[in-house]
Amino acid sequence: MNIQELKMAQALPLELKVAKTEKRIDEAVYQFTTDGLYTSISGGKDSSVLHHIVKNKYPKIPSVFCNTTLEYREVIDKAKELADKIIRPDMNYAQTITHYGYPCISKSQAMAFRKLTTQNLSPAYRNKLLHGDEKGKAGKLSDKWHYLLTTADFKISEKCCDVMKKRPFKKYNKKTGRIPITGVMADESQNRQIRYLNNGGCNAFNCSEPKSNPLGFWTEQDILQYIYECKLDIAEVYGEVIYDNDEKKFKTTGEKRTGCVGCIFGCHMEKGKNRFQRMKESHPEMYDYCMRGGTYNDEGIWIPEKGLGMAHVLDKLNIEYK
Repeated sequence: MNIQELKMAQALPLELKVAKTEKRIDEAVYQFTTDGLYTSISGGKDSSVLHHIVKNKYPKIPSVFCNTTLEYREVIDKAKELADKIIRPDMNYAQTITHYGYPCISKSQAMAFRKLTTQNLSPAYRNKLLHGDEKGKAGKLSDKWHYLLTTADFKISEKCCDVMKKRPFKKYNKKTGRIPITGVMADESQNRQIRYLNNGGCNAFNCSEPKSNPLGFWTEQDILQYIYECKLDIAEVYGEVIYDNDEKKFKTTGEKRTGCVGCIFGCHMEKGKNRFQRMKESHPEMYDYCMRGGTYNDEGIWIPEKGLGMAHVLDKLNIEYK
């Protein structure tokens, strides 16, 4: 699949998208049987849609939830309601942050920062991460964040998602021999679009980690329209799905997106009240746990203690949270 084909698929009406998604799931079942598949769910609205579509046609395919414990309680409750199997990471969030670092800025920027501060790099590669090279600036640490290299007294890393979600699922895959059906969409980020195209579309079967992404060509509006039209019961933190006649689009009355509440990725780009300011109002106890605490270890590195210590990190990033 190429970018033009993806855009054509994204422009299809929802009815045809559902049919196309069901066909991709059929292909996965033909390849692996229902005993060789599972649906990866999070309790979020995307995975609730995926769960609904899969279960309607193949009720024997189990839904599996990895409980990181650091998501909105409403999302965790919804995931537990839908899940046939619950798995857990080997490390909790505080342990992950302590060992690897806080998830700041974006995955690519956090990766660049981690490499620059923890690895013995060649001069050429270090220069690439700092300034780019003749091939461009992809992967470099933005000039905007260079000040953190000398002022940040905490670790920054992109590893939390690998540790808390990807590794537990890989462990489950290996143990059961089952292949995941996921709700990942190319519309969510440029990196996911690139992976979707490189894998040839929804069903990536001929690779080292086979999987089916039958919602890959859906958009955020498709998800919301499906929830609206099917009257799907989703996690309460989203509020209701409504159609805004002025903006001519579907929207939620609560949170637009959810995930690990301690994740800082992309927060600096949010307009109006950011996720932490909204959390302070809607989930004060969780907000308090995220912001309070923190201490310096023997090496002078800021780490979680009696809370996640995020207020200190957000102050260094100049991100408002009060």
